Amino acid sequence: MSMHSMASVMDDPTLQSNFKGHKDAITCVDFSPNHKQLATGSADKSLMIWNLSPKARAFRFPGHKDAITGIQFSPFGDLVVSASKDMTVRLWTPSIKGESTVFKAHTAVVRSVSFSHDGQKLVTASNDKSVKVWSVHRHRFLYSLNQHTNWVRCARFSPDGRLLASCGDDRTVRLWDASTKQCVNSFTDYGGSATCVDFNSSGTCIASSGADNSLKIWDLRTNKLLQHYQVHSAGINCFSFHPSGNYLISGSNDNMVKILDLLEGRLIYTLHGHKGPVFAVAFSRGGELFASGGTDAQVLVWKTNFDIIDYRELLSKHSQRVSLDPPPHLLDIYPRGPHLHSPQSGAIKINPVVADTQSTDPDVIDVDQTLYSFMVVNQFPVLHGNTDCHSAGLPGRQVASPGPSEGASDCGQGSPSPSPSRPGGGAEEGGREETGDWNTQEVPSAAPMGFHTTLQHIVHQLEILTQNVSMLEKRLTLTEDKLKECLHNQIQILQGQGENKEKKRREAAEEEEAGRSLPHFGLG
Repeated sequence: MSMHSMASVMDDPTLQSNFKGHKDAITCVDFSPNHKQLATGSADKSLMIWNLSPKARAFRFPGHKDAITGIQFSPFGDLVVSASKDMTVRLWTPSIKGESTVFKAHTAVVRSVSFSHDGQKLVTASNDKSVKVWSVHRHRFLYSLNQHTNWVRCARFSPDGRLLASCGDDRTVRLWDASTKQCVNSFTDYGGSATCVDFNSSGTCIASSGADNSLKIWDLRTNKLLQHYQVHSAGINCFSFHPSGNYLISGSNDNMVKILDLLEGRLIYTLHGHKGPVFAVAFSRGGELFASGGTDAQVLVWKTNFDIIDYRELLSKHSQRVSLDPPPHLLDIYPRGPHLHSPQSGAIKINPVVADTQSTDPDVIDVDQTLYSFMVVNQFPVLHGNTDCHSAGLPGRQVASPGPSEGASDCGQGSPSPSPSRPGGGAEEGGREETGDWNTQEVPSAAPMGFHTTLQHIVHQLEILTQNVSMLEKRLTLTEDKLKECLHNQIQILQGQGENKEKKRREAAEEEEAGRSLPHFGLG
């Protein structure tokens, strides 16, 4: 059966659920590894965990002080990481406790955050023009990558963790060696900002989207452009590879979600479910579902359907393959040249009835964060101010509060009382303690009142020190560049002077030789 006839019998994607609970635009979505939960971040500053089973409750986690820009489950599903415009990254335990560890990650807006595939590291991208890598379990900053010349929009690890990819408003996509921390390649073929980048499941290629409406796929083995799609009528904000590597979904400012068949190199579906720009799309880990969200503040969960037949045929082809490359084999992707793919009349347009879903909106539980959380400033874990004021004996203010508006917490409000309807309520209420890696600092039972002020002062000084070090690094780099330029000019001047001296010496020697060779006439 040919691929075209296969495509003709594919089942169309169908809308499975429509979640409403956020109060502003949806900026990021991700499925849990067990396919039972969906995490979403929003411009309303909240993280939400949705249970995908019917009639299940959803949980809202407050904590960030500004819009959330990125979110992801850890590979084992035990953690959720979020990035925010408040310049921090938070590690959450996705439970009713709402525990979180705060990383003071950057000196500007954090645009994206992502786990490595072994769950040991985080990579963040920021408006401070840097990409930073962090240790998850040690809560430590590891290193920074600083060659971008404008805001960095997105950064991702390769599946094997040996490479990182980043992109940004300097219109470049950069590839980094994680061991040497050097930029090993840079793709600059963009007419606007590069908005999103990611590796396919085998790590043999990367895709990147741009504000110039384009989506490009690069072969990392040859460093050449493999495919170029121009199927949206406005800038592309996000995309996600299907786990098989055969399909890709993208969301755009044109309010549409597009689905591409990468094997045939064509657009196969256009979804019209959203009433505004689409900021987030993601396939589930198995590929059977995908989600989308945007400015209409609703999360649409779709059943994929179209991948079933093609994926089975692809697997049968791979079983007969003798190549050593891991599936999906990129040499199967046609056309091999960098041909432009434009919208085709054969693409199927789907206009779902968004209100007609299988279930009503779930009950949303606002998690009261009265448990301990921690702030990490570079390498130092610091007690954070969501602590219960009475049990800890500390003032109810945040340790690293940058301003008075972020300083207060309600000391009179304890943790929510357990109820039979709340999952795990009875087991979680008694101890007020964190487990494993989260308990990085003990809380004294009777700390002096000046202890909090001292910690706040230390953290503030550390932030100032970090900023000063960053400024010194920049000045040192500029100084080095100027010294190199001065040395180069001085070498050129010395070389010129040496050449002039040598020239004058040769001229004098020539004149002397000419004087000796002239005939001498005596007087008669």
